[in-house]
Formats: sequence, C-alpha cells, structure tokens
Amino acid sequence: MILPKIRDPRFITVRRGGTLQDDDHHLLAVWAADCAEHALDHFERARPKDDRPRRAIDLGRAWARGEVTWAQARMAAGHANAAARDLHGAARYAAYAAGQAAAVGHVAAHELGAAAYAVRAARAAAPDDESDSAGRRECQWQRAQLPVEIRELVLDDQRLRNALCWFAFDC
Repeated sequence: MILPKIRDPRFITVRRGGTLQDDDHHLLAVWAADCAEHALDHFERARPKDDRPRRAIDLGRAWARGEVTWAQARMAAGHANAAARDLHGAARYAAYAAGQAAAVGHVAAHELGAAAYAVRAARAAAPDDESDSAGRRECQWQRAQLPVEIRELVLDDQRLRNALCWFAFDC
C-alpha cells in the first residue's frame, strides 16, 4: 500500500477541502506520466501488442490537459493494472507505474506510486549487483524532471512516504 492511512491535505483539491490547486494537480499528473513512461519499455518489450499501460499514461496526460474526465483516466488505470497481473519483475512494475499515473486525476497522491513503481522497474531490470544503483539513477532522473512549482511538495512527500514506497526514494 503506497497511500497513507491519513490523507495529506496538500494532495486533496481545494474543492474537496484540501489545499491542492488545479494547476499543481495537473503538474503532478504530467510528472507521474513522465515517470511511468520512462519505465514503459520494460513492459512493452514483454508485451509489445498490449497498449493498455501506454493508453493509461496517455489518458493521464489527457486528463491534465482537460481532454478527458478523471473517471476515464481512472478506468485506464485499472486496465493498466490488469495488464500487469500475469507478469513479474520490471514489466509488471512498469504497468503498475502506468496505472498509478493514470489515477492521479482521481487521487493526486498516486503521483508517488507512479514514481516508486518506475524505480522498482529499474531495479528489477538491472543485474542483482547493479539493482540499487539503477534505482538511484531512476530516482535522480525523476527528480530532475520535477517542475519547480511542485518540486518541494513532491520531495517532502517522498520523505514522508519513502518507507511505504519500498524506500524507492533513497537517492
């Protein structure tokens, strides 16, 4: 479980009683999609004809642009997760990253799930003796993609939820 038991109001939209502004919510969705897409090749090599994770990423971005509803993106998230079910390792984690990215429109805190699963995919794809360094490189790449507007929010979230996210953010 990557979501905290008590929701952080910084990841709840203003209209639902939190403090998250729409512009920042959209940036979180795009960043999560970038993280998931960075790992997507692990899935696509295993299942080149299965477009469910890529479609989920695309719909997560489309939600951020206002082109689809969060419910449409969330449905694609479920399909990406279904694509992962009979896989293991990097391919499975990459599909889960896509599912998490597509769900950000529904629950903004899924942004960290996309990043954490992408780190897990990088670790799983690397030889055992290079797994930790591959995870650190992926984490550093993700941090380099963070827009300045949400950087501190995401970095603080990583500190707070690192243990829930398999210590993916020890980079």
